[in-house]
This record gives sequence, C-alpha cells and structure tokens, in this order.
Amino acid sequence: MHLIKDENGNVMPHSHEQSHEHTHDHGHDHGHDHSHACGHSHSCNSGCQDSGECRNETVALLTYMLDHNQHHAAELDQMAENLQKLGMDTAAKQIKEAVSDFQKGNLRLSLALTTVKEQLKEA
Repeated sequence: MHLIKDENGNVMPHSHEQSHEHTHDHGHDHGHDHSHACGHSHSCNSGCQDSGECRNETVALLTYMLDHNQHHAAELDQMAENLQKLGMDTAAKQIKEAVSDFQKGNLRLSLALTTVKEQLKEA
C-alpha cells in the first residue's frame, strides 16, 4: 500500500487490488476541482486482522469517505438553493430531503469513525 492525496490534500489509501478513477463534470466551475483518481481496497489482505497497516488504511479510508460525503452534501444543499431561486421548489425540496438523509448517514459514519479510533487506542 502507498498513500496518495485527494483534491483537498487529504491522505487516502491506495491499493492495486481495486482501483477506479472518477471525475465529476458539472459543466460549470464552482470554485474547486472534483477530478481525482482514487484507488482503494474495500477489504484488507487476508489475515491482516492484527495488522497496523490495515487499521491505518481503514481509518484513512473512512475519514476520506466521510469528508467526501460531507462535501457533496454541501454541494447538493447549494444546488437546492439555486433551484429554489429558479422557481423549482418541488425539486429543491427533494434535494433538501436527500441532504438530510446524507447528513444522517454522515452522522453514522462519524460515530463509526470515532468508535474505530477509540478501539484502536485501547488495542
């Protein structure tokens, strides 16, 4: 495993087991670049339950995914506001509800991350 950084400079794990590149082309510039390559493994190598590397990779990946989701929730919230300004209230309401769901999921991810970090301190 080696570490790479995302578009915000956050360290993210990279594994050659599974990799994919994703870009978000919104057709307009809204102040930041969404292009990034992220390769990561969704499971550790066999027999690594006691591996510090696997633990670090898990924390790094969960941290990255939480930050990434929070960023997208903020973008969707802005999109809903823009749709409201355009008089598209029904679509804006649906997006606001989706953002609420994102935030609930992000809260659960945050709690999971905190739990993982606490358990690793105890180990």
